[in-house]
Amino acid sequence: MAAPQDFALDRALVRRRFGAAAARPAGADVLARELARRMDERLDYIRFTPRRILDLGCGAGEDLALLAKRYPQAERIGADFALPMLAEARRRERAQHGLLGRLLGRAPAMPLVGADATALPLASRSVSMVWSNLMLNWLTDPLPALKEMHRVLEVGGMVMFSTLGPDTLQELRAALPDAAGERVHRFIDMHDIGDALVQAGFSDPVMDMEMLTLTYADFDALLADLRLTGCANAAASRPRGLSGRRGWTQARERYETLRRDGRLPATFEVIQGHAWKAEPKTTEDGRAIVRFQPRAGKAG
Repeated sequence: MAAPQDFALDRALVRRRFGAAAARPAGADVLARELARRMDERLDYIRFTPRRILDLGCGAGEDLALLAKRYPQAERIGADFALPMLAEARRRERAQHGLLGRLLGRAPAMPLVGADATALPLASRSVSMVWSNLMLNWLTDPLPALKEMHRVLEVGGMVMFSTLGPDTLQELRAALPDAAGERVHRFIDMHDIGDALVQAGFSDPVMDMEMLTLTYADFDALLADLRLTGCANAAASRPRGLSGRRGWTQARERYETLRRDGRLPATFEVIQGHAWKAEPKTTEDGRAIVRFQPRAGKAG
């Protein structure tokens, strides 16, 4: 899937913002916690027991704890490109297990890897499952990352993910003046995600979309929440200001017209899905793979 030529995310800025967000309180990212819960529920209907799980974009490790409850025998690996997030994940892991558990050797340190999703320092076919909660939406083009997920998965392995679609923060997009450029960065359509999964080599993708709405007391509370979780606009073409006090006043006034029952809404288009790594049909250099099955012996 080719990324739009007129759009790109500032990856260095995204990394800095998520690094700063490592200091946020546990559970502060309400949307990510809700989506993790829903992703976990989807696993109730999938008969699959992974031996090694990669949480790609693990942040402070909250999903790793969730995965440990569902798959207590599986080895878990956390990977994130924001090193302060990994440091926080390690701190929380140590606090959870306590000094006595570590001294007795009952809580070996979980591997935490600083890595970009497009260049994973893992061997091919080394993990059974890739879990990715709200990471793909921070990539200009998800295809290189999906190809890496496919590479590190063993045959029969599964990727499970959540991401955000184009109607995310539609109220904020409409309220902010657009004369100076995009104020809310773009999100990728579900059908484009599906095309990218197939192009990356995955089979049998299953996806669904739903709209979730969070509500806020006021406009500033919404902006503060986006900043706290590292989720402010990161488009490379983003404007560097909002036309002064007048621009902010107009944005607040526009958003206020949406107030219902004393709260302001913020819509998120949520995409969830999973797909599998099937037996390859071609070699890496493009040659077809032909598999021969032994003929059944004739009855005597």
